[in-house]
Order: sequence, then C-alpha cells, then structure tokens
Amino acid sequence: MSSPALLPVSSRRLAALSPSSAVSFYPHHRATLRLSEKFILLLILSAFITLCFGAIFFLPDSSKHRRFDLGLQDVLIPHVEQGRPAGRDGSAGPQGGGGGVMVHGGGEEHQHRHREEEEQLRKMIRADHERALEEAKEKLKKSKDQIRAEIQTEKNRVVQDMKKREGKQLPRVPIPKLVGINNGDPGDPDTREKQEKIKEMMKHAWGNYRQYAWGHNELKPLSRKGHTTNIFGNSQLGATIVDALDTLYIMGLFDEFRDGKEWIEKNLDFSVNAEVSVFEVNIRFIGGLLAAYYLSGEEVFKQKAAQLAEKLLPSFNTPTGIPWAMVNLKSGVGRNWGWASAGSSILSEFGTLHLEFVHLSYLTGDPTYYKKVLHIRKLLQKMDRPNGLYPNYLNPRTGRWGQHHTSVGGLGDSFYEYLLKAWLVSDKTDTEARKMYDDAMQAIEKHLIKKSNTGLTFIGEWKNGHLERKMGHLTCFAGGMFALGADGSPDDKAGHYLQLGAEIAHTCHQSYDRTGLIENFLGSVHECLFLSNGESDDKSIRTAF
Repeated sequence: MSSPALLPVSSRRLAALSPSSAVSFYPHHRATLRLSEKFILLLILSAFITLCFGAIFFLPDSSKHRRFDLGLQDVLIPHVEQGRPAGRDGSAGPQGGGGGVMVHGGGEEHQHRHREEEEQLRKMIRADHERALEEAKEKLKKSKDQIRAEIQTEKNRVVQDMKKREGKQLPRVPIPKLVGINNGDPGDPDTREKQEKIKEMMKHAWGNYRQYAWGHNELKPLSRKGHTTNIFGNSQLGATIVDALDTLYIMGLFDEFRDGKEWIEKNLDFSVNAEVSVFEVNIRFIGGLLAAYYLSGEEVFKQKAAQLAEKLLPSFNTPTGIPWAMVNLKSGVGRNWGWASAGSSILSEFGTLHLEFVHLSYLTGDPTYYKKVLHIRKLLQKMDRPNGLYPNYLNPRTGRWGQHHTSVGGLGDSFYEYLLKAWLVSDKTDTEARKMYDDAMQAIEKHLIKKSNTGLTFIGEWKNGHLERKMGHLTCFAGGMFALGADGSPDDKAGHYLQLGAEIAHTCHQSYDRTGLIENFLGSVHECLFLSNGESDDKSIRTAF
C-alpha cells in the first residue's frame, strides 16, 4: 500500500502509482539534503572558517613580547635590552642617554628567560582559575535567599562608598595669582573697541545658546535646536556651558558666568549610562572646570572635575596602561574606535591628558592621576620609533605601534603641544618633556618639513616609509607651536624655529587666501591641502574635495 503523505510535496500532484512503480521512482533513502539542512550546514561551516581566521589574525603573538615593569604596573612592550646606550633617535650610539635599545630577537638567554616568564604567567592564571572555581563552588552551596542577600549587601556597600567619595572634601591648595583677568583695560581706544566687539559676539552666541539649547552640549544655529554628539555619549552634559566658563570670566561677563555655575551645581551629573570620548571629556570638561576653578576659586568646579576624573580612570585598565578612546561613565567599560588601525589608541588622544591630570593630583592630593600620565610618557620613551617619529596609532593590548602613519595635524597634533606646555607650566623644570619635544621636532623637521617648488614651507605626513605631500588644516597650529618652543630650544636655534613657525603660518595664510577656504568653509571644501611639485604659484596649493 502506497503512502503519499511521505512523498515530496511536488509528487503528490502526480497520478497514483502502483507500489512497484513507486519504489522505482521514490527510493526509501533521500539522496539530497533539504534547503533548511543545507542552510544549517553552511552556517556551521561559516562559523568554523571565521574561528580559524580569527585565530590567525587577531590572537596576540606573545612570543615577541615580554613583561616589563616600569615601577607603576606591568605592561607588554617589545624586548628592551638595557645593557647598551641609545642615541637621541633611538639607535645605538655613543650619544645615547640611559635608555635601552629595542631588540626583537634575543639570544638563548633571552629565550630561556622568556620561557620562564611564560611558565610563571601560566601558573598565576591557573591559580586564579582554581581560586575562582573554589569560590563558585562555595556560592553554589548557599541558598538563593543567601545569594540574593549577599548581592544586595555588596550593592549597598558600593553605593555607600560612592557617596563617601562624592561627599569627601578635597584639600585646600593655594591658587596661583593669575595675571590679566581683572582690570584688563588696554588703554588704547582701538584695542578697547575690538575687545568690546568680541564681547558682543560672545554675548550673542551665549544668549542664543541660553535661549534655544540650554543644558544641551551644543546649539545647532540654523535649526535653533540643541544637539548632542556621540563623543559625549548622547547625554545632556552642558558641554558648551563648561567649555565657555573661563572665557566668560576673563571677558568680565560675570552674570553669564554665574548662570553657568548655577546650572553646573544643580544639573551636571556624571552618573549617567553614557559612553564618552576620554580625550574630548578631558580637554573640554576637566580642562574647563579646572580653568574655572583657578579663575574664580569656586570649590564646586574642583569637586566636579575630581568626580569626572574618577569616572575616567577605568579607561586606563588595559594591559599596557594606554587608555581606551571611549569609556562608559557608569560601567567603566572601555573600547577603541574600530577605524583606528584595528582598534588602536590614538596618539593625540592618550597624549593629551598630561596637563589636566597633573593638576588633578595637585588639587586633590591623589597621586593616581599623575602616575597614570607619567606611565604613558615612560612607555613611549622605551619604545622604538621609526625614523624617530611617533606613529599615530598604538595598540593598548600589545604595546605595539599600529599603522606607521605620522602627522602633526589630526591624530597627532596636541601630543606635541602638550609636551611643550608640560615644560612651560612646570616653570621649565620638566626637562624630560622638553627633551621629548625637541627630539620629536628634530625628526619632524628632517622627514616631514619640506618646501614646494614655489617656496612654501609645509609639514607633510609620513605613511609606511613614504612622504605624502599634503598638509591638513589642523596642522596650522604648528606655526604657533614652533614660535612658542623657540625659547629654550637646543643649540641656540631659537631664531631658526621662530622663522620656521612664521613660514608655516604663511603657508596656512596662503592656503586660505588662494582657495577661498574662509568664504567656503561652510561649503564642501575638505580640510586638507596638497602641495605638488612642478606647478605654478597659483596651483601649488589645491584643495581636496
């Protein structure tokens, strides 16, 4: 007797067949797989291939690293041979100081030591796993009510600790006497007229922000609406208020300053579930709050700066101590931008924390902040640098440089600025920062600074061993940086660096003047300029669209 219900659906439309013919056309065992079965097998195969490629490309190569103690915490960096002096450019030579030479092979002694260290690390990991397993077994022996009670007790303890930290009075420290914030009448009528015009512009911008976007991070002037960018975690943290406080105070706009202070006292809360840029929050919020405190002496600004800084500390919890680019203010979980050379940290971001964090340690009496940024500096000093240049990307897990791309503009700029200013704000006693700055400028001048055929001095970008003859708009700050750093430069080269700064500033002026960048800034002009050889004076600078 035939069983039509067991046949494929398409065959049920055929005429009934005899049992013998049914056997010949429809065997008992299917020779092919159904579509759903093929799909499942394809998924399993795809997962296996992905796992294999992940193992090949993403697992760290621990054989080329060793654990190195800088005195603050253990980090992973390429091998360092301490027995030989290094030159100013990082190469071996008689001009070197006390630094080590980077080596990537090592003899039998190094390999033996490395194997011992790996074995010790395995033992530590095994011990941690066993301890965690024992703790889990003990937990499982308890009832659900006991476990819930322990969890609630731990939550209450964390909440109480947070309240204690937030309510803790910070030590009072002397505020330096600042010049030029009071009675700053220039006397000259022309200068006074310009000052009043600038104040008028500031009041116009502030008034419209106050009316249309109060409490938001930014104002969208055309739509007259508040705007919150992802660098501040899409939370209303009043970035414009905090960032404008010192300017309001210096301009003598004290009514506006008091409005900002009142909003900060009542509304600025960092206990939000928001992922923020460590770099942006540091320079705008911590920098803005510290500046407002130094200008006004109001304790609320110091308290808020310390609260926020504590929220940023988890971003330093990486194998190398190089901070993540982003951190969640509530959970403390950090990550890097996916586009930044396979998830690397960016030089201009982790290198632009030093000034604020040093002042935080001074104001709070807590050395943690100073140690974090000093650790970054020490690690950078130990690392090999291609041609003496600092690449823009550094992997916080392995301590290795990412893509060998060096620029004085975007991705690199403020790192060099902060080295110079660290020396200046220390009353020129931070000679370590000054030497790092001088060495960097020496390499930049040698490899990146060139002249076009028409005589324009520009700072190019170094990518994988080749010079790109382009100068980003953000590089234009370097004219002022060279001039600021001229005093104290080695080998009596102050005049040289003043002239170099003037030439860079001239090139930037020409880029605006010839391309109409100022008039078209709100249009489609891209902030990058290419300087080409063999072109006429009018075409030697051209914009990239």
